[in-house]
Amino acid sequence: MLTKKRMKIKGEIPSSSMSDIAFLLLVFFLLVSTIDQDKGMGFVLPGKGGEFKVNPKNITNVLVNAAGQVLMNDSEVQTRDISREAQRLLSQNPLMIFSVQTAENTKYQDYIDVIDQLKLANATRISIADTE
Repeated sequence: MLTKKRMKIKGEIPSSSMSDIAFLLLVFFLLVSTIDQDKGMGFVLPGKGGEFKVNPKNITNVLVNAAGQVLMNDSEVQTRDISREAQRLLSQNPLMIFSVQTAENTKYQDYIDVIDQLKLANATRISIADTE
């Protein structure tokens, strides 16, 4: 008796339109997705107004140099100790204003670290001084 050879059917996925589908998916996701543009620090800056005198006893100068070293009232402080020092100053004088000034080549991360430490100390009066 003759037996017929069976042909094995191979399963194939048609790939002729794969590039079209990939391109359409790419365009779809580019159009639908959004890119988060909110970067930076959330400060509420006051509007233009009159200047007023502040008692020098109520100001603490915080200077950050290009090497990341921090001076608070002319004494060097480690970045991790700024919050403790600021809390001590605020307990002595609740009207204390922290004036933060940086050198021209100060790294942005060092500046952010100082501001974060002041925020941890619950300092609400932070002045960002302009570099001279």
